[in-house]
Amino acid sequence: MRKRWGRYALVMMIASGLIVSGCSSNAGTTKEGEPAAQTGNAVNATGFPIVDQPVKLKMFTRIAPVNGPFKEMPVFQDYEKMSNVQVEFIEAPTDGFQEKKNLLFASNELPDALFRSGISPLEAVRYGSAGQLIPLEDLIDQYAPNLKKLMEEYPEIRAGITTPEGHIYAIPGIVTLGAARTDKKWINKKWLDKLGLKEPETTEELYEVLVAFRDQDPNGNGKPDEIPMTARAGLPIVHMMSGSFGLDLQLGYNINLENDKVNIWMGNDRNKELLMYLNKLYKEKLLDPEVFSHKEAQYLAKQGSGNAGFFFDQTNNNFLSIQDQYVGIAPPAGPHGDRLQSQALPIARDFGAFAITSVNKYPEVTMRWIDYFYSDEGSTMLRFGREGEHYELRDGIPYYKEDFLEDITNQAKITPYAGGGAPHIISDKVASFINPPQVQEAQNKLDPFMPKVKYAAPVFDEQTAQQVNVLRNDIDKYYEEQSTKFIVGSLSFDKWDEFQATLKKMKIDELEKLYQDAYDKMQK
Repeated sequence: MRKRWGRYALVMMIASGLIVSGCSSNAGTTKEGEPAAQTGNAVNATGFPIVDQPVKLKMFTRIAPVNGPFKEMPVFQDYEKMSNVQVEFIEAPTDGFQEKKNLLFASNELPDALFRSGISPLEAVRYGSAGQLIPLEDLIDQYAPNLKKLMEEYPEIRAGITTPEGHIYAIPGIVTLGAARTDKKWINKKWLDKLGLKEPETTEELYEVLVAFRDQDPNGNGKPDEIPMTARAGLPIVHMMSGSFGLDLQLGYNINLENDKVNIWMGNDRNKELLMYLNKLYKEKLLDPEVFSHKEAQYLAKQGSGNAGFFFDQTNNNFLSIQDQYVGIAPPAGPHGDRLQSQALPIARDFGAFAITSVNKYPEVTMRWIDYFYSDEGSTMLRFGREGEHYELRDGIPYYKEDFLEDITNQAKITPYAGGGAPHIISDKVASFINPPQVQEAQNKLDPFMPKVKYAAPVFDEQTAQQVNVLRNDIDKYYEEQSTKFIVGSLSFDKWDEFQATLKKMKIDELEKLYQDAYDKMQK
């Protein structure tokens, strides 16, 4: 694989704990990689409708807390009329989505396709090899001109989604807009100004700012009810702060690359320093005490409340009504001077956003259906709804109408884009809502600290994928449990040596070698 792949490759965390059943029927394909013939309803190669007679498809999808029912979204109502393809969405909430997805494959009760599905590289290889997902490369070549064009323009897309055997079992969300590839670091400027504080430049200065947020009543209500710092539930807080401690996220994992050597940093001293810092914040009630328990909807509500001092999100959608209260800041420099925005994603941002299963009788139709959203026209429909009703064009760029945005909940009800992970293209032509001046200014502060090279999560062969899955299933669970305990203070850092020894017993060195071998192959 060409060396340049690594310069653009896809970052993502490989899902663990997969439950896999035996092979399903190959109802959607003939010879491997070849699309099945249509049954009395030929697909039109170009234009609309896609088929002359209506076709019905079932698609499993994730629905975010902010979304309304997919069937009520104008994009799917209007696209059904255009395409003659009737889609029934099987909706699963964000919380518990992975478990429901695993169950679909384990029970072999498959839909025709998975939309906004977050298929991981391991899942793609495993379910593709089992015959539950079909190869897409020939379908893309024949029935997806928009996606094919993007893959030719950005060769790293194809490299990042192709298995060692040469198959593509899932297609990604594609982002050519830099500001859509990383969470910003939002701080409450209104509180800074009121307390006479400047934007923190170091982790120590951040600590001092958070103490002031806690103690000096910046919201002015006379109550100690401010949330100095919050984040999405679980260990995202580690990744949001890891760059300040010299910890990168390469190859889709907790990996630093040093002189072409893979270093899984979960047990090293830099990570200990990071966890100790977070423990200090948590112990002193500077880090949200609900950071390991609140739901996504609760986290988004905290952003919009104006009562949070410091948090992380890609855009300002969730606090638009109070956007003047916040400003983006650069990554704070850590104790060793590190200042990396390690949580950053490349062009093929969302691996496995869409996949077609073996029960699908209309794979050509399905590929043509999804390909529309990889055009600027289709992405505009998916993201903005109906021209005149929901948005207007200004110099050829769609903008939501002001009266539509008077109710901040409107946007999330009309588009599956809200909540992330939808299979489509995000370019500068459809970015007016996620990339307004405030968001771009926040991105400008991150740009000098973005990694120059971001390597993909490897698409391992089946045997290696099984090895990685077995190792990571135990290691990741143990790391998450122990890291949470370190942060909340239920496990003393006196136990760090024991923690390191347990990781070695779990064969973290063997896992590191598998990633090293995969990285070495990327360089050839």
